[in-house]
Amino acid sequence: MSGVTVSTLPGRRVRVLYTPEDLGTLDYERDLGDPGEFPYTRGIHPAGYRGKLWTMRQFAGFGTPEDTNQRYRQLLQAGGTGLSVAFDLPTLMGRDPDHALSLGEVGKCGVSVASLADMETLFDGIDLGAITTSMTINSPAAMIFAMYLVVAEQQGASWRTLSGTLQNDILKEFIAQKEFIFPPRPSMRLVTDIFAFCAREVPKWNTISVSGYHIREAGSSAAQELAFTLRDGIEYVQYGIDAGLAVDDFAPRISFFFNSHSDFFEELAKFRAARRIWARVMRDRFGARHPRSWQLRFHAQTAGVSLTAQQPYNNVVRTALQALAAVLGGTQSLHTNSLDEALALPTAEAATLALRTQQVIAYETGVTDVVDPFGGSYYLETLTNEIEAEALAYIGTIDRMGGMVEAIERGYPQKEIADSAYRTQQAIETREQVIVGVNDFVSPEAEPIRILYVDESAGQQQLAKLEALKRRRDGVRVGRALEALAAGARGAANTMPLLLEAVRAYATVGEMCDALRQVWGEYEETPIM
Repeated sequence: MSGVTVSTLPGRRVRVLYTPEDLGTLDYERDLGDPGEFPYTRGIHPAGYRGKLWTMRQFAGFGTPEDTNQRYRQLLQAGGTGLSVAFDLPTLMGRDPDHALSLGEVGKCGVSVASLADMETLFDGIDLGAITTSMTINSPAAMIFAMYLVVAEQQGASWRTLSGTLQNDILKEFIAQKEFIFPPRPSMRLVTDIFAFCAREVPKWNTISVSGYHIREAGSSAAQELAFTLRDGIEYVQYGIDAGLAVDDFAPRISFFFNSHSDFFEELAKFRAARRIWARVMRDRFGARHPRSWQLRFHAQTAGVSLTAQQPYNNVVRTALQALAAVLGGTQSLHTNSLDEALALPTAEAATLALRTQQVIAYETGVTDVVDPFGGSYYLETLTNEIEAEALAYIGTIDRMGGMVEAIERGYPQKEIADSAYRTQQAIETREQVIVGVNDFVSPEAEPIRILYVDESAGQQQLAKLEALKRRRDGVRVGRALEALAAGARGAANTMPLLLEAVRAYATVGEMCDALRQVWGEYEETPIM
């Protein structure tokens, strides 16, 4: 019976039965260890969630800063324990609402933040010293982070006690999401500038969230998500060291962001393999001595790409199971997608239901009582070993290319992901992979559900506010700050203090990005066929 194989959801071949023979030379102390002990396969905390639950961090942002501030207050009142900011496309691309390319996009896929004034409104009445905040921003990450720091400063919060996460993962933009501005190498400089600045000034802040989520959403397999994400992490560590930083001064503030997809056991294995690979890489490859540098901490989000517009209430079930996999895999924080996200940004009701999904798992299921409860399963341990081996093979290939920047420039991860996405789509179209309500168990369409609609008034409001800001601010101070930023970019100065001065002068995201565009140019991707 153990020799019979079947295909799992993403096409992995597995046997029907696993036995101790499948574990081969697995050594408990070497390969697993107790929770809280190297190599952290079973988790980074000895007591798991007994001491502290994961942070329930719902991703939110739409329309104007006023709109999103109201949503944040609702989520916190409903029991959310952290905030996560979704920015609109113009902000992500370093464009102000009055730029021609921003037309029709302001506030549509996230909140519009053009200046410190918008950031002040976004967090009005929210104590930044008492809440943790995650910000999903990459190319303009340094500018947005500077705004957050100045708002905290205005509130009287000490930078040294601020806690949160800046995504700041530019490599995955070149690989998967494509929201890049500057070429790879100057983009990496902005990342290492943040590493250095926070090591001195904001020591509790997670300076980067290395994201596999978007790699998986682009169509990668679980093993590719793991490999490319961890190899991105390796690249950031190497660039930090090359910039003169001691590895243990910045590596403990590196966090990760993974997708929690639909193949339950594959996701568990992926999370466990991630911790083991990272621990060994940090200790053995980089010589890190502090256990915090070895411990992979991660945020998880349920799989947006798995959500369907057809039979949208099925998405509640998908999300619940994906969230359960993330919890059993040991996530430190979690976002659960809303049932309507295949159609639009979530309504307040759908977002609250998504949060309730986490709360039911946390308080009603008993799964938080035991750390790594599936540990020792013949199947899970074999699958963990297999995914680890696949990921290490990819990492070795990228190492031989010279690193992830070089691999991106050659189009290697982009092509691997595109090929994987094509295979998945083929499997769906041939019904080898069943998507309930889409290619099987189809039923006549029900009445449409209520969705959130962001009209053009958000853009009009942001334009009016931007025009008023430019009239009342000190234009001379803004000009001097932008000139200093450009001069710093031409040299070797850390850009964070220069950005802070520009932010305090109420320079906009677009103006700061334009100052750097003049020095570094914009990146144009070479198509990979």
